[in-house]
Amino acid sequence: MQTQALPFATTLPPSLRPSTWKLLRLWTLIGLQSFGGGSSTSYLIQNIFIDKYHYLTIEEYMHYWNLCIFTPGINLVALTILIGRKLGGIRGILVALVGMLVPSAAVTCLLTAVFTLIQGNAVVQAVMRGVVPATAGLMLLVGLRFAQPLFKQAQAEGSKTLIISTILVLACAATIILLEISVIPVLLCTALLSMLFFTPWRAKGNPATAQQAIEASHEEGEEK
Repeated sequence: MQTQALPFATTLPPSLRPSTWKLLRLWTLIGLQSFGGGSSTSYLIQNIFIDKYHYLTIEEYMHYWNLCIFTPGINLVALTILIGRKLGGIRGILVALVGMLVPSAAVTCLLTAVFTLIQGNAVVQAVMRGVVPATAGLMLLVGLRFAQPLFKQAQAEGSKTLIISTILVLACAATIILLEISVIPVLLCTALLSMLFFTPWRAKGNPATAQQAIEASHEEGEEK
């Protein structure tokens, strides 16, 4: 049975929440499959909680992720806490962290111990070279999924907003990749520019435009 997510609700109503055991099973499944780093984990979370069970919308996921980016520490752990709280309150947080961290930590320790014994093998070296493009592909896929709600909202608000959003995305990517500038100043500068361009009070004569676009995006996510 699929559950329709309530956009930006702090927690789901009890009737829509998954059981504690189901939540533990889902997070354990993610923890056991999180090969390839943060990109694969992010993709698995989206696939299970957005695409398969519809406990979240992509817009809500992006909202949580944006909050996690501006907090110190491991972003995925913070994201796990936010999703766990929405789906099960305090108990959901504990279950999410246990399911996410314990299996992945155990697998990581086991693989590290094995790798130290066979790292000089030619076959192992070839496998490691093949993992790099696979990880890059996952990062590209996750990046495209992150960009979808942004461009949908920008398109709904008009061509001007779409052009500005596209320029910001390309400028941030170029700054980090080509100039090798730290992510922190890039995020801060982008936040300031976003305040300048996208604050609702700048929409003269139609202050509700941004809110209407967000609501339309949410409705589209729910229909899917």
